[in-house]
Amino acid sequence: MFPGGTLPDDLPGPHAGQPVVTAGAPRGAAEAAVVCLHGRGATAQGAINLYEPVAGHGVAFVAPQGARSRWFPHAADEPRERNEPHVPSAVAVVDTVLDRTREALGLPPEAVVLTGFSQGAAVAAEYAAGTGGRHPLALLSGGLLGPTVDPGQYGGDLGGTPVLVAGGADDERVPVERLAATARAFESLGGDVTERVYEGVGHEVTDDEFAWLADLLAELTVE
Repeated sequence: MFPGGTLPDDLPGPHAGQPVVTAGAPRGAAEAAVVCLHGRGATAQGAINLYEPVAGHGVAFVAPQGARSRWFPHAADEPRERNEPHVPSAVAVVDTVLDRTREALGLPPEAVVLTGFSQGAAVAAEYAAGTGGRHPLALLSGGLLGPTVDPGQYGGDLGGTPVLVAGGADDERVPVERLAATARAFESLGGDVTERVYEGVGHEVTDDEFAWLADLLAELTVE
């Protein structure tokens, strides 16, 4: 599977067998990896391109593709069952990609960053809140799913893992209230949470978010 390839055909749900795109440092040279999840209507290659500002020496990038260029069909605040079986399938994708990336590159969980934009951020959040895994987490313009965010329904234990929850104050798709609730949920799960809301910013990624990621990756790849 690494570098490139496809997701296993026996994964549950609609995302089985989808492509996986890789870039950056190869086996033997990677000191850190970024697993990045695209937003609705985008692609795995688009995710690789989006995170180009944090590309650097020793960093590998891995991006799985969601079926029909989406991870789930309905809005993030819809009842959770409306987005089944898509969300469980997407979470299984993340689990598989993280596991195979760690194995292929010989990296510990703390050196494999999980991040996503919009729907990709929601999927990353659902994975991390449900399983823990101790992967550093950057949620860009997205948060936990459902009509309300209930930390009690999750069982992850992040043990001080760095978590960024960030988005625009003028984002019509992801209200700041959902970002705040997501941040509180990850604090309750033991994450070391950085919460940032950008005034005058809509549904987009900022230089400040890339700077947070770049600083994290610099710590992971220091010689």
